[in-house]
Amino acid sequence: MSTRLYVGNLSFNTNKLSLQDAFSGNGREVTDVHVVNDRETGQSRGFGFVTMATAEMARGAIAEMNGMVLDGRPLRVNEAEERPARTGGGGGGGGGGGGGGRRDRY
Repeated sequence: MSTRLYVGNLSFNTNKLSLQDAFSGNGREVTDVHVVNDRETGQSRGFGFVTMATAEMARGAIAEMNGMVLDGRPLRVNEAEERPARTGGGGGGGGGGGGGGRRDRY
């Protein structure tokens, strides 16, 4: 089991410190916390990740924290899944030719 946990349904008021405090209870050791923010507004996107020191601590955190209310919202906690690898590609390329050309006359 991974030690990285996905934490969803976060309040916009929840920050890195409050999330770390919530997960470090009962003797659990948190090694990293990341609250995901919107790039443009800087506001929380409502989810984050917490990394626990051991798999055993991660299991305990899931059991205890899933459904617990933090900052007025019930948390959704589960094991984080690996992000799929991105393949190059991308880019939309050109668009239609557009403009000019034909004109109807009456």
